[in-house]
Amino acid sequence: MTLRSLRQILNLEALFVTALAVAATHLCLRFEVEAELPLTLIATAVIFPIVFSIGGAYKRRESALDAYGSMKAHSRVLYFAARDWIEEPDPLLLKQVRERLLGLFVVVRELFQSPRDEMEEREARVYAAFAQLSVTVRSYRGAGLATGEVSRCNQYLSKVLVAFETMKHIYQYRTPRTLRAYSKLFIFLLPVVYGPYFAAVARQYTHGLEYLMPILFTAILVSLDNIQDHLENPFDQVGADDIAINAEKFVERLDS
Repeated sequence: MTLRSLRQILNLEALFVTALAVAATHLCLRFEVEAELPLTLIATAVIFPIVFSIGGAYKRRESALDAYGSMKAHSRVLYFAARDWIEEPDPLLLKQVRERLLGLFVVVRELFQSPRDEMEEREARVYAAFAQLSVTVRSYRGAGLATGEVSRCNQYLSKVLVAFETMKHIYQYRTPRTLRAYSKLFIFLLPVVYGPYFAAVARQYTHGLEYLMPILFTAILVSLDNIQDHLENPFDQVGADDIAINAEKFVERLDS
């Protein structure tokens, strides 16, 4: 897991930006171009916006986890209502509820793991699954459940739908594109602009370590940017901290 995470952070983009920084430093050393540039520019232009974006993406992930937990909890109560609230539970009804819940969670997972340009089609499948579950909940009355308790089950179904909508908007609306473009621009630009600075400080190092600063500099910037990218969509199963919607496991454990 650790090696996989490192490969995701230190990817081809990191190698490319590092090569730019090393090449710029090499040229500045060769032609004796040196300058004492302020390091505060790095923090202001890149570090602070990326860290701010990481914090925002992490909060969105936590909100998505809360909504997913609510969706699972209220879905489980809908099954419990069919199993425990009716004096003589109908095995066919219980099977149907399990199938409806499985179908719902599967299409929700497919929606969140698909590109956003497919959202309209996959969203329609989710609402169709909700409609089927709603019809199944209405059939609780015919199975012997009191009208008031069926009404309560509809409230639970409403909470499942609210939780889905919350997750959907987290999936749909992400970090502002202008902020992402701004960060990307300076991540590629600053390692080259700071070539004279790297050349100046390289004289303080022993031979062979003159490229240490540009390598560390770019590794830090690109790693932070990649961490933000992986947190951007908490459902795409690219980052190590993504939310896994395991529909089959959820339905399998309904009776545990």
